[in-house]
Amino acid sequence: MQEVNQNLAEEAGLNIAHICLPPESGEDEIIDEILKINEDTRVHGLALQISENSFSNKILNALKPEKDVDGVTDINLGKLVRGDAHECFVSPVARAVIELLEKSGVNLDGKKVLIVGAHGSLEAALQCLFQKKGSMTMSSQWKTPQLQSKLHKADIVVLGSPKPEEIPLSWIQPGTAVLNCSHDFLSGKLGWGSPSVHSSGLITEGDVSLLAAALRIQNLVSSGRRWLREQQYTRWRLHCLKLQPLSPVPSDIEISRAQTPKAVDVLAKEIGLLADEIEIYGKSKAKVRLSLLERLKDQADGKYVLVAGITPTPLGEGKSTVTIGLVQALTAHLNVNSFACLRQPSQGPTFGVKGGAAGGGYAQVIPMEEFNLHLTGDIHAITAANNLLAAAIDTRILHENTQTDKALYNRLVPLVNGVREFSQIQLARLKKLGINKTDPGTLTEEEISKFARLNIDPATITWQRVLDTNDRFLRKITIGQANTEKGCSRQAQFDIAVASEIMAVLALTDSLTDMKERLGRMVVASDKSGQPITAEDLGVTGALTVLMKDAIKPNLMQTLEGTPVFVHAGPFANIAHGNSSVLADKIALKLVGEEGFVVTEAGFGADIGMEKFFNIKCRASGLVPNVVVLVATVRALKMHGGGPSVTAGVPLKREYTEENIQLVADGCCNLQKQIQIAQLFGVPVVVALNVFKTDTRAEIDLVCELAKRAGAFDAVPCYHWSIGGKGSVDLAWAVREAASKRSRFQFLYDVQLPIVEKIRTIAQAVYGAKDIELSPEAQSKIDRYTQQGFGNLPICMAKTHLSLSHEPDKKGVPRDFILPISDVRASIGAGFIYPLVGMMSTMPGLPTRPCFYDIDLDTETEQVKGLF
Repeated sequence: MQEVNQNLAEEAGLNIAHICLPPESGEDEIIDEILKINEDTRVHGLALQISENSFSNKILNALKPEKDVDGVTDINLGKLVRGDAHECFVSPVARAVIELLEKSGVNLDGKKVLIVGAHGSLEAALQCLFQKKGSMTMSSQWKTPQLQSKLHKADIVVLGSPKPEEIPLSWIQPGTAVLNCSHDFLSGKLGWGSPSVHSSGLITEGDVSLLAAALRIQNLVSSGRRWLREQQYTRWRLHCLKLQPLSPVPSDIEISRAQTPKAVDVLAKEIGLLADEIEIYGKSKAKVRLSLLERLKDQADGKYVLVAGITPTPLGEGKSTVTIGLVQALTAHLNVNSFACLRQPSQGPTFGVKGGAAGGGYAQVIPMEEFNLHLTGDIHAITAANNLLAAAIDTRILHENTQTDKALYNRLVPLVNGVREFSQIQLARLKKLGINKTDPGTLTEEEISKFARLNIDPATITWQRVLDTNDRFLRKITIGQANTEKGCSRQAQFDIAVASEIMAVLALTDSLTDMKERLGRMVVASDKSGQPITAEDLGVTGALTVLMKDAIKPNLMQTLEGTPVFVHAGPFANIAHGNSSVLADKIALKLVGEEGFVVTEAGFGADIGMEKFFNIKCRASGLVPNVVVLVATVRALKMHGGGPSVTAGVPLKREYTEENIQLVADGCCNLQKQIQIAQLFGVPVVVALNVFKTDTRAEIDLVCELAKRAGAFDAVPCYHWSIGGKGSVDLAWAVREAASKRSRFQFLYDVQLPIVEKIRTIAQAVYGAKDIELSPEAQSKIDRYTQQGFGNLPICMAKTHLSLSHEPDKKGVPRDFILPISDVRASIGAGFIYPLVGMMSTMPGLPTRPCFYDIDLDTETEQVKGLF
């Protein structure tokens, strides 16, 4: 039978494997093997061939019902009994019995059927199938005293197990249709004592066996087809969580705690993830493996939506809240597959001034404590990798300063167990230097010096140490003051961890291989002849990749209404591009399918986050956006209209809490300018007015009217903060309609333009500057990067987010200003040049009263208090 199964499978174009366990295998060992096969996506069907005494409900029900091609699990049998045979697998042996009888011309309606010696799933399946055909069924075991009389009454006899010798054939009446299915497919034992010929009605076990084998293969084909269908676009069968909004709206953390999130493995299954594609961290978050991209490579992408904003107040205008409210509306209220992709917040703002970044009110990611604190450790991995590279730089300078060429070479390429050989990364460095040798003993003195000495110029080191805490006293430090460092001291600094280039690399990479290459390309300094020194030169690329191997996997969480969210990467929105990861977006676009939506967010205003999203992230990903959702608030527009300054932690002035139509009208110039910026890229704009309780109907209507006049596809007031996704249904409809239009997306500039021209294009077209002004240092850096071959990278402007200009206090739409470029730096691994507009701090400081005054832990319940 194994050979028959193999031949039939090959004929059907299927692969079949026979897994042999030792005869003495116990129940747990069999179940362990079954569970492994359950999770193997390459396997679409599993038939058990084990001895009768090994059978147990525990073993049979360990099979996934969708892979149970013999129909032995309780779920498949239950569906058969209930009349849902089209939804389940039916025993191939039982089906073979029915088909052979019908093909032999036997009319089953009204016939008396006796099933002898069958048990378990086979007996249940036979009884059910015969009854559905109108037959009257009886079951009996061979040792039943009334067996002879039952056999005499039967029109059809089905032998479910080998006939004992003591049972004479004469008990079966001539003319009775007899089917022998006593070949035990599960145990592999052949029937014995079966009649060779008894009457014209005998159908031998060979006939049943062959047809059953074919039907089993048919079940396997059906399983494979079903799996393929599931990989195509389908509406998720998502169990959305119900909201019961309260008024007044409680604090974010109270709202978060009032909702019980679904188990993350349940959420993963609902959106089409396989069990081996997630790595669970606790109950409510998981990492998603990149293998999913290969599985879904032929799946069409969904629509791609970017949430950006007008120039914000220091309080922020709610882009994350709008992002969450929009996907809650799409999925929970319009039944459209949608994914939110957000950045992971830094610990700095969480404990500093701004607080967390999980959204707010009834539009947030839950659990918000886990979202804002540690998550799955990605930022810690970045910190570790960044600081390993920083340590490698200073250590290399020290050793080169204190050792001869020979001593340095002998330590870099040591003799181990009498053998001396280069590591793989050292061979790569030799190749880069043009030294085509693999034997360490054959290098000349000149080659040894060239290989061993990087000759880093300490004055050119751009790589800093990082820490994910706001600590102003680390903005400028002196390192190397211990006597053991032999005078190798220098001035350095710490940046906030999310400002590390490794974070930008994580956000822009599209695979593990690509990330490793990017990490190796990161330029940390120049040598004394002006050539770039990379992480690859320092020999640390592999180690950095090891530290980052888990961080590259996006983190799966959920909204308050149980819709999926990816939280992944959080590059600094000033000196980096300020968008979540390319990988999260790519995976989400596959999971939502062709008719679904992926909504991602850009940091700060459209002039910074959106411009970088289009010119940097979209170049890296190759993805084309369909819609921009531009977030505005009446509060911010009043500030741009001439209202008093807004300061975090200080109560708002009455201009912001009372109706003031004139301030709103005057401030809409900033909204109009940001709409125009989006239109430069050819993407339709939907304005989302994030409504606060102090906003009046007249103010709301005015903003929506002026936005449409400025060229917005639509402008919609949103109330998700107070009532959840239901409050953003109008926005969801507007976004769906805008996304149905053909995208005319285009980049702002050609990367082949000189660096200065690309900077000027952004300054004039996006910010509205008259021109740019380069400092001597900035011009020198541009010349150096161009000479080093980095002139064709996109530009990532580092400027204040509080104004379209470089001056934070210039609100509205500043005009005729000269944009000063104080310095220019390069993130070669991430793949962009970043000019500094004015002075940019990469290490925030703590305020007089940081958020941590309110944060505490209830030591009995272990609940976090005061996070929001």
